[in-house]
Amino acid sequence: MKIRVVKTASKAQAVQVVRYQNNKRIVLQHIGSAHTEEALNELIILAEEWIKDYTGQCSIFPDENPNKLLHLNHSTFIGIKYHFFYRQILALQDMIKLSELPALLKDLVTIRIFEPASKLRSLELMERFFGICHSRKTYYRIAPDCIGLKEIVEEKVVDFAGVHYLFNFDILFYDVTTLYFETFEEDELRRNGFSKDNKSQQPQILIALMVTKEGFPVAYEVFSGNTFEGHTIIPVIKSFIERNGVKEFTVVADAAMISSENIQQLAQNDINYIVGARLGNIPEALLETIDKTISREDGKSIRIKTDNGYLICSYSSARYRKDRYEMEKQIEKAKQVIAKPSKSKKIKFTQTKEQKMELNEALIEKTQKLLGLKGYYTNLEESVIDNKTVIERYHELYKIEQAFRISKNDLQTRPIFHFKEQPIKLHILICFMALVVSKHIELKTGISIRRFIDESKKIVDGEILNHITQKVVTVKAQPTQKMKELIAKLDAPH
Repeated sequence: MKIRVVKTASKAQAVQVVRYQNNKRIVLQHIGSAHTEEALNELIILAEEWIKDYTGQCSIFPDENPNKLLHLNHSTFIGIKYHFFYRQILALQDMIKLSELPALLKDLVTIRIFEPASKLRSLELMERFFGICHSRKTYYRIAPDCIGLKEIVEEKVVDFAGVHYLFNFDILFYDVTTLYFETFEEDELRRNGFSKDNKSQQPQILIALMVTKEGFPVAYEVFSGNTFEGHTIIPVIKSFIERNGVKEFTVVADAAMISSENIQQLAQNDINYIVGARLGNIPEALLETIDKTISREDGKSIRIKTDNGYLICSYSSARYRKDRYEMEKQIEKAKQVIAKPSKSKKIKFTQTKEQKMELNEALIEKTQKLLGLKGYYTNLEESVIDNKTVIERYHELYKIEQAFRISKNDLQTRPIFHFKEQPIKLHILICFMALVVSKHIELKTGISIRRFIDESKKIVDGEILNHITQKVVTVKAQPTQKMKELIAKLDAPH
C-alpha cells in the first residue's frame, strides 16, 4: 500500500492510496487534489492517517514523529500531562495491595500527593494533570461507601509494613495532633479544645497516629476536638492489638499520654510502655533521691522503681546549659514583673503572699535540681531493655512528628473545609493513604516527598493536536537518570 501523487488535467496534484496486485494498480482511496505545496503536504498526511486506520497496523515509530507535524505548522501544543508520576503512585498503591479499592479513591490519593486541593477541585486537577476524568456524581455516589474502607486499608498497610519494614508489632510509636476547621461553629465531632495549631477559637478534631520505628504509619483514629489526648491512647492501642492479634507489644509515647490511670490500664492489658516523665511533677522525696543518686556526667543515668513503673533519669551537659538559660531568663522576667506589678497572667517563679508578689524560691531550688535531667517511665525490666536503649527508643518519637509535618504541610491535611462527619472521615482516610505512600517514598529513596515530586515534574508528556486529522498525538518523555535511580530504590514497576 503506497501513496501516489499524480498530475491532473487542471495541473493540480492528486493524492491517492494505491496498491499493486498482479502487476495492476488498484486505487483504494482518492484523498484529494492540491494546487499548492502546503495543500499537498496536508493531503499526504491525511493519506498516511488513512493507511494507518485502514490497516490497523501501528508504526514502529512512536506517534509518527510528532515533531514533523510541528514543523508543518499543522499541529498545536494543547497541554502537558504527568502520566509518569500518576503511573508510579498508582503502582505503589498496588504494591500495598490497595488495587481493589475504588479507582476514584486511589486517584484522590494521587492528586493529594501531587497538588493538594478540595475534593471537587481535585477532580479538575486530575483531568488537567493526568488526563483522568471522574464526575462529581461518581464522587458523591461512592463517598459514603469509602468511609468503611478504613480497616481494610489499615490491614493492607500493616501487612505491607511487615514485608518491607519487617514490622512485627514489637514496638510502636504513638502521638496525637489537632486539625482545625475554617469555621467557628461546633458539632459533636468538631469541638473547641487545646489546639496544637494555635487555633483555639476554631473547632477541631483530634487525630491519633501510630508509626513503626522507621516512621512508617500503620494506623490512625479520629476523636472529637475536645478529647483530652491522654484519654486516647488506651482505646486506640487496645483496638489495634485486638484487630491484629498481637501478643507482645511496646508503645512509645510522650509525657502527655501518661497518668496513673493510664499506667494501670496498660499494665492490666499486658501492654509494655516507654513514655516521657514530667519531672517537675514528681514527689519531693523522689526528687531528693534522684538529686543524691545521679552522677552529673554526660550519658550517666539511673533507674528507680516507682508506682508508675521504672523511672529512668539521664543527664546531659548540653541540656543543662539550655535549661539553665531558660530558667535564668524566666527568673529575670519574674523580677521585672515583681518590680512593676501588672494585671498580666501569672509568671513562673512568682508567688503571692499576703497580697504581695515575690519570687518563689522553693520552685527555683527545685528547678535547679532538675537542670540537665530528662526522665522516662517504662515497665520493662533492665534485663529486657537497658537504660540507654529506653532513651534511644523514646528519642525516636521525632519520626512520628515528621509524619505529622508531612501530613500537615506537604499533604495539606489542615485546615479542613468539610462540615459533615462522613466527608471529614473520608478526607482523613485519603490523607492517611497519601501519607503511607509518601513516607514509603521518603524511606526508600532517602529524599523528601517534595523533592520526589519536583523530580517527577521534569518528566512530562506533551499533547499535540493535529488540525488536519483532528487527532491528539502524545509526545512521551523519558525518565531522567535521577528518576530511574529513585524508581529502582522503590522497587516499583516502570
